[in-house]
Amino acid sequence: MKIVACIKQVPDSAAKVVVENGRVFWGDAPLVINPWDEFAVEAALQLKEKHGGTLTVISVGGENEKEAIKHALAMGADDAILIADPALSGLDTQSIAQVLASAIQKIGGVDVAFFGRQAIDSDSGLTPAQTARLLNWPALTLAAVISVEADTIKVDRAIEEGRQVVSAKMPAVVSLVKDYGEPRYPSFMGIRKAARAEVPVWSLANLGISAPTSVIAWPEITNPPSRNVVCEIITGSSPEEIAATLADKILAEKVL
Repeated sequence: MKIVACIKQVPDSAAKVVVENGRVFWGDAPLVINPWDEFAVEAALQLKEKHGGTLTVISVGGENEKEAIKHALAMGADDAILIADPALSGLDTQSIAQVLASAIQKIGGVDVAFFGRQAIDSDSGLTPAQTARLLNWPALTLAAVISVEADTIKVDRAIEEGRQVVSAKMPAVVSLVKDYGEPRYPSFMGIRKAARAEVPVWSLANLGISAPTSVIAWPEITNPPSRNVVCEIITGSSPEEIAATLADKILAEKVL
C-alpha cells in the first residue's frame, strides 16, 4: 500500500501573532508541524503498520518547512518531498490543492492521502476536499476511526450530531480529527534518522505545472482593535447598597 500524508508547518500555537506593515509576524516563536497534521501522520503510520507499504510525507513551502517534515520522518515516515518554488508565495487553499494533487499524481500509485482536519494558522479546513476533487477521489473528512478491507476504506466521521459511518473505494483522501487518538512521540532513533535525511525539493517545473492562480486575495491585513478593560470592585455597607450602586453604574453605561 502506498500512503501519502500532506503536512504544513505553522507557528507554535502559543505564539503571539501581530501584523506589521501588512504582514503577519509571530516573533521568536518556533515553527512546528501543524498539530492536526500529526494525527494524519499517526493514522498513516498505523495503516502502514497494519497493511504494509510505504508512507511519503509531502509539504509545500520554503526551506524552513523541513522542520515539520523531519518531525514526520522522526515519527516513522519512510521519506518526504518538499515542494518549493518562488511562485508559491501567498497562494490560497485552492492553489495549494492543485500543487498537492499534482505531487500525488507524480508519485503515482497512491492508495490513500491523509490530511489533518485544518491548519491552525488559516483554519479553513478546505484543502483536503479541494485536493480530492482535483484528483477525482472520494473525500472522507473528519475521520475518527479508520479501517481498510481489500480496496475499500471505511471511516467513522466525528460530526456535531455524533458519528457518521461512510466508506469508499480507494484511492481516497482522508482528513483526521483528534478523536483518532494521540499521535506518537518521535523516537530517539527516529530523530537521528530524520536529522540525516535528505529531503528532495520539487519545483513547479518538476510537477509539470505552471503557477496556480489564487481566487482569494488578502488586500489588507490589520491587527484587531485593542480593548482597554478596566475592572472596578463595588463595595458598600450592605448587599442592598452594593446592588443599588451596581444598578446605577449599569444605567450610566447604558448597558440596560
